[in-house]
Amino acid sequence: MSPIQTTSLSQANCRKVFLQRDFSEGGGIRFACKFPAELEGKIDRQQFDYTINTINSLFKEAEKGSWSTYCEGCMACLTAYIIYFCAETHYEKCLGKIKRFVRDQNEQVWTKHGLLLTDPVERGLRVVEITILTELEKVKVGLTDINCGGDVD
Repeated sequence: MSPIQTTSLSQANCRKVFLQRDFSEGGGIRFACKFPAELEGKIDRQQFDYTINTINSLFKEAEKGSWSTYCEGCMACLTAYIIYFCAETHYEKCLGKIKRFVRDQNEQVWTKHGLLLTDPVERGLRVVEITILTELEKVKVGLTDINCGGDVD
């Protein structure tokens, strides 16, 4: 009997594309909407735009001030911030929406195209990370390219 050989592809070994924060409209959390060349032919531009624009609008909603968030802050001060043990803040609720949106997009769209979207919160709100699950990462060492995960033909 010959042993069964399986090839496992770790997400850490896959090629990644990063969408940086966009500070053109101030310091609010917003990510660049420019379609990366690495995703050409892998996902529809309209789907990409929809996903990134929705993430941006959810962060805008999270940072929006209202009477509700004002009262939330006042209650926090009055209760010596103990209220935060009992209730989620508006911002935390919005972060939950973003997490669910990213998860749903991955299940419905992105993984079907061999891509994986990482929640920006997991990357410190610095970038949106898109993993190309069908390509291995190449690392340049000196003048030669080394394929980290082995050759894929």
